[in-house]
Amino acid sequence: MVGKKAKRTRRHGTVMTGADMIIQVIADEGIDTIFGYSGGAILPTYDAIFRYNSDNPNKNIKLVVPANEQGAGFMAAGYARSTGKVGVSIVTSGPGATNSATPIRDCMSDSIPMVLISGQVARASIGTDAFQEAPVFSLMSSCAKHVFLVKDPEEMASTIRTAFQIARSGRPGPVVIDVPKDVQNWEGPYDSENVLQLHGYQDRVKKMTHQKMPKKDADTFLKLLKHSRRPLLYVGGGAVIGNASKELHTFMKQFQIPAVTTLMGIGAIDTQSDLCLDMLGMHGSAYGNYAVDECDMLIALGARFDDRVAGLPKEFAANAVIAHIDIDAAEIGKVKPVDWHYVGDAAMVLRGLNKAGKDWKIEHKQWLRHVAAMKKKYAFNFNRESDVIQPQAVLETLNTLTKGDAIIVTGVGQHQMFSAQYFDFKHPRSWITSGSMGTMGFGLPAAVGAQAANPGKLVIDVDGDGSLRMNIGELETCTNYDLPVKVLLMNNQADGMVLQWQTLYYGSRFSGTDKTLHMKDFVKSAEADGFKFAQRVSNYEDLQPALEAFISFDGPAFLEVRVDKSAFVYPMVGPGLPYRDMITGPHIEGRDTESREDTLNSSSSF
Repeated sequence: MVGKKAKRTRRHGTVMTGADMIIQVIADEGIDTIFGYSGGAILPTYDAIFRYNSDNPNKNIKLVVPANEQGAGFMAAGYARSTGKVGVSIVTSGPGATNSATPIRDCMSDSIPMVLISGQVARASIGTDAFQEAPVFSLMSSCAKHVFLVKDPEEMASTIRTAFQIARSGRPGPVVIDVPKDVQNWEGPYDSENVLQLHGYQDRVKKMTHQKMPKKDADTFLKLLKHSRRPLLYVGGGAVIGNASKELHTFMKQFQIPAVTTLMGIGAIDTQSDLCLDMLGMHGSAYGNYAVDECDMLIALGARFDDRVAGLPKEFAANAVIAHIDIDAAEIGKVKPVDWHYVGDAAMVLRGLNKAGKDWKIEHKQWLRHVAAMKKKYAFNFNRESDVIQPQAVLETLNTLTKGDAIIVTGVGQHQMFSAQYFDFKHPRSWITSGSMGTMGFGLPAAVGAQAANPGKLVIDVDGDGSLRMNIGELETCTNYDLPVKVLLMNNQADGMVLQWQTLYYGSRFSGTDKTLHMKDFVKSAEADGFKFAQRVSNYEDLQPALEAFISFDGPAFLEVRVDKSAFVYPMVGPGLPYRDMITGPHIEGRDTESREDTLNSSSSF
């Protein structure tokens, strides 16, 4: 909890430098890996890492140095997303900090706990346009959950400690600490227990942490649920972040309610469950979107009604009573008016509702039969007759091999959506992707971070040729640290998602998206970066054997699969359109407006 003192350690009062204090607090916080790139203004802290590891041979903090500071930020994000722990990146001033702006904003958008420590020029030089000076506080204030500029060296340890508490408490997010070089070099007694006092924030977090749902609130919700004939859960990333998966499964089974998830909510529910209707939204399942259209009660859990889900808010779940559970009060009613809401931790709220509802007889058998039939009728599908490898076929085949147990990380684009559609996930934090920011170049470094955090797990980066190019330098990071990341490149020689939009909405004018003139040999690039397994597949005959060898290889592995450039992501709900205008494409069965109205009329008797 923010504001709570840490336990005093044996090093309390020991005279050390400000840089030593940074590393000591990181160690006290239980962080075992730091990602970052050195430079002049952060050299004292990098020297402190070396000395800390020399003095603590049995409790080393691993340092992973990327090709670029943006890579370090995404590695820290992959570490955090796959574990729930705070990811840490340490970079130098100026360009080191500005290169970190994108991963900081990416973490803020997806509520990911991260601490970025950036070096800064000495206090006396701030504001003089000194060498490698950047206005980090101003720049990051609009990107991060909180930003500190450490001017008082006596507050060094308490500031670092407070940053960790802010990053992981309430609605998690990234915290930036800008540390002038002379503050790093300052010497003084180490304070191992104090934190800064941020009373307003601390009071809100304390209230959410300790409150229990009042009986009247639970009863109001349960009355709405009992009256409902077609309830549907709309599960967002907050269910994963809030570690609410266990309580969510209990809730779904107890009240027999099916669920759709957002892109960030994938993994909160076992996708193989009969009650899981998979992802909703712009590229969600047809059956999931139809269920949203038909439901008479929509229960949003840790979701925020973003534009990729509720494209036309007044038409989204237009026939439903809206209940909204979220830890952030600012999200309630922001996009869609609600009929019932509760601000609190997702797991805590579900525990309260599960307990309160034990004596309520609530079931929805007819609705469940209906959604099960839709799930079968409107299933994902693709062109299975083509001689050209379809990207969906690659992932469908890989899914049969991984059986829902791998950590899947993606870049951004068509391959990201295909992965969300065709992989199974049994556990939370096994799906890692850039959601709200949609940052190309995220996949490879995030996979490095996830692998560093989960050394015994199979970690696969599913990437596209455009997205991989953005941070391709991190291939060498895999081999430098012998991290057995599996990099699956689905190469369609295009910016596939943009090309899809250009085809559908811009008269097939492919401005800037055709990559056929690009000459990069990705396999040779991987070999040059030390990959012992680097192969290319261009036909179906070789696909499954290559995938089997790829995931079983002992070490980093790279597999490029040449896929069909004309394979589009369906279903697709156009921007700002209602679900009734969803395009299901040539291979997924859909229904017209007339059949939709017939279904809505017949389902009213459920």
